[in-house]
Amino acid sequence: MRKTLLAAALLASLSACQKSEAPAPAAGTDAAATAADTTQADAAFADLSKRALEGWLQLSPVSATQIGEHKYDGELDDLSAEGRQKNLAFSKKTLGELDAMDVAALSRENQVDAAILRNQLQYDIWTAETLQSWAWDPQVYNSVAGGAIYGLMAREFAPLPERLKSATARMQKIPALLAQARANLDPARVPKVHAETVAKQNAGILSIVETFITPNLKDLPEADRAQAQAAIDGLKTAVAEHQAWLDKTLVPNAKGDFRIGQALYDQKLQFALLSSLSRADIKQRAEGELKRVREEMYGIARTVLKDKPGAPALPETPTSDEQQKAIEAALELAYAERPTRDKVVPDAEAALAQATEFVRKHDLVTLPDAPVEIIEMPEFQRGVAVAYCDSPGPLDKHLKTFYAVSPIPEDWDQKQVDSFLREYNSRMIHLLSIHEGTPGHYLEGWHSAKFPSTLRAVLRSGMFAEGWAVYTEKMMSDAGYLDNDPLFHLVQMKFYLRSIANAILDQGVQVDGWTREQAMDLMMRQTFQQESEAAKKWTRAQLTSAQLPTYFVGVQEHFDLRKAAEAKQGAQFNLKAYHDQVLSYGAPPVRFVRQLMLDEPIK
Repeated sequence: MRKTLLAAALLASLSACQKSEAPAPAAGTDAAATAADTTQADAAFADLSKRALEGWLQLSPVSATQIGEHKYDGELDDLSAEGRQKNLAFSKKTLGELDAMDVAALSRENQVDAAILRNQLQYDIWTAETLQSWAWDPQVYNSVAGGAIYGLMAREFAPLPERLKSATARMQKIPALLAQARANLDPARVPKVHAETVAKQNAGILSIVETFITPNLKDLPEADRAQAQAAIDGLKTAVAEHQAWLDKTLVPNAKGDFRIGQALYDQKLQFALLSSLSRADIKQRAEGELKRVREEMYGIARTVLKDKPGAPALPETPTSDEQQKAIEAALELAYAERPTRDKVVPDAEAALAQATEFVRKHDLVTLPDAPVEIIEMPEFQRGVAVAYCDSPGPLDKHLKTFYAVSPIPEDWDQKQVDSFLREYNSRMIHLLSIHEGTPGHYLEGWHSAKFPSTLRAVLRSGMFAEGWAVYTEKMMSDAGYLDNDPLFHLVQMKFYLRSIANAILDQGVQVDGWTREQAMDLMMRQTFQQESEAAKKWTRAQLTSAQLPTYFVGVQEHFDLRKAAEAKQGAQFNLKAYHDQVLSYGAPPVRFVRQLMLDEPIK
């Protein structure tokens, strides 16, 4: 999982005429005049892009900090009615200016950026006016409050006293943000699961303070230390007041439906993914892949279980039940090899080193020269994902990428530990390090950061990033990682099944009214997930929409792009050159990478 950012940044020295390629002049036109028109159009778009980014920075200081612009580190997002109206007016004004431009006159790279910018502005307007998450999703406020402090303290982009001073200013403003939440949220529209989740997470902001700020107060001058302590005391009071409102008002009166329904889902899906695949396309492809992958897994099961004592029946043409039992039995062989409870993080570090060396030896893609550090996941971020990749913001140069892995909680009993380690067995740890590290998110983030458009960096596609990470899992398996170990290939396909299940689950829950039983059957029986993993995903499917499909849709478009490139280049196709080129465009939605690589119209 790659940690994503909201759209907000400043481009201090924007060069929006990035990689400018003037479109080929039509027959009979003057090439110099056409090039001049493109240069003029690119200059106008550069100015609009700069103003758009500057506006986002001013309106979203928390996101600005996360992406590396620190001018507003002491400020906080304004989510009051007045603040939301200001955001909406800005989006509409900027979209109007973009619509007035002749986008076809832009260079191809800027045509892509214009399409991405238009989609984001339309998405922002739709979210404010139609989805109205500010009125029913308390996670909006929780995310801003927690990110306000964590974004300042997690990385050493400035001296500690300077960051603590900014944190003090934000802690002073968070009580007003929590008051905005209470004013904006309509309990009748808030889903119960959202209310209960945020009620459990509300105190987490204090754990951020205790982890990153309180231990460092001793390093501040006396006056600054006193001011920081007063801000902490005020924040504790505000969090307690908000907790009382959550427990006594919001949770008991939360009556909203967590399912957003077909109309809103279809609209959100297109904005969130900017994909060529519709909801129906996604479902059809996912169900087809589910069937195909299970059949391939059965083929491996027949190989690894052959002549094993007590093996289930392994006919060439199995029934559904025979297929199920065989795959489960084969997976048990993989589950038997797993780390001890205190070795998950060290094993992930070793796996990252091994995957990196494999990529180097087989010359699969250019390796990064920027630092990556494996860390234990901060306690307040545990409980959703087992691992994540946290790259520095596009404007924070030369800082570390964090590959965070959650250790097994000390209070878990042996049954909980065994369930976790069956899912995250030794081979799965290798896949996690491929997905989050090399050649997945860490490597992709390093390549993408080299593209000169900060607009594209700020609005980078989560679908591209997640799709690439899933693509690399299969690519490494196909290249023979772990000596062509069939059980590694089996576990890799099981991991891929999770992406497939995500796509089916999301629309099943949000559109088709699936029950928990239907969801758990898909995850536990059809795609072989452990109960604890499936239970967390059921909760996630209720709390989010149009995010779970990013993995599957992204990897499908990556698969399609590679096939198209191989077909076009034929014997000239080189895998490393292909990978480097795919990663050279700054992570826009995959459809635009395809259009740029294969000289297709930008649309």
